[in-house]
Amino acid sequence: MTPSKKILVTGGAGYIGAHTVVELIAAGYEPVIVDNLSASDRTLLKGMERITGRKPNFHEGDCRDKSFLRDVFQTEGPIQCVMHFAAFKSVGESVQKPLLYHQNNIDSLLVLLDVMQEFKMTDFIFSSSCTVYGQPDVIPVNESAPFKRAESPYGATKQICERILEDIYPTGFRIVSLRYFNPIGAHPSAMMGELPIGVPNNLVPYITQTAAGLRKKLTVFGNDYDTPDGSCIRDFIHVVDLARVHVKALEYLQHERHSKLYDAFNVGTGKGVSVLELVNTFIRSTGVKLPFIIGPRRPGDVEKVYADPAKAMDALRWKTQYSLEDAMKHAWAWEQKLRASHSED
Repeated sequence: MTPSKKILVTGGAGYIGAHTVVELIAAGYEPVIVDNLSASDRTLLKGMERITGRKPNFHEGDCRDKSFLRDVFQTEGPIQCVMHFAAFKSVGESVQKPLLYHQNNIDSLLVLLDVMQEFKMTDFIFSSSCTVYGQPDVIPVNESAPFKRAESPYGATKQICERILEDIYPTGFRIVSLRYFNPIGAHPSAMMGELPIGVPNNLVPYITQTAAGLRKKLTVFGNDYDTPDGSCIRDFIHVVDLARVHVKALEYLQHERHSKLYDAFNVGTGKGVSVLELVNTFIRSTGVKLPFIIGPRRPGDVEKVYADPAKAMDALRWKTQYSLEDAMKHAWAWEQKLRASHSED
């Protein structure tokens, strides 16, 4: 019997999930997308169809709905692995709506694992975050760094989810947690990219929307941090590089013979870039002017964090391919395409 090539991708209509679906198809897998479209719409589903030439296998529904998930598993089975992207992800919004974040991010994981256990499924790849480290003592941060108190409810949900995964893997799961740093950019085709609903919570779509004239100006939150230019330092990784590590993690699980496994990997470039550096890279790489001001610090923001990605590079045989300039050019091309399609509507 041929092993299943089907991969269940929760949150597969969202930014990172959609890019991962494209990479899974390129690698010969059959993604099955589950998304409730609460933080996205069908735009990226159309984009992935244009890029891959295949209509996405899409089930609309919520990961907290056990009967819905059971139906998906029964309809699509057998499934080789679950990739769980479905979560709310804004640091700022989580400070304002902590209960919503805990309910959605933790309950969706618990229900999903419960149904996986019911269907005797073992392989699971989890979207975690560098926010699990809080403000780390040592930078670049590696996977052995302790979890300090999270700076936001979003970060706390990722810590709790990882703890749940550590607790349950001895019962028969094989789990990889990928701790993302800051995904940016868009597909090089400009067919897919970040698509915030309403006012963007993330920096790069706010930059591109400001450059496109949708926003009056960009606010850089804080210039009095203990960093070279006073703005926060992050590890910005191109979304396609991030998508590709999921395929590598899948291959890693396939080659591992252990019946029970839990491993975590940092997914970043290993380079710290300040918010002001990112803004200036956008201006320099696109030639577009960008009005910005300095505002007060934002609650929940960590001062500086960037990855030591050596473990992922070694064990997963993965490395980043795109530069910061590439990411900004691709994000801008995507924004321009969005504006052009809106003006045609």
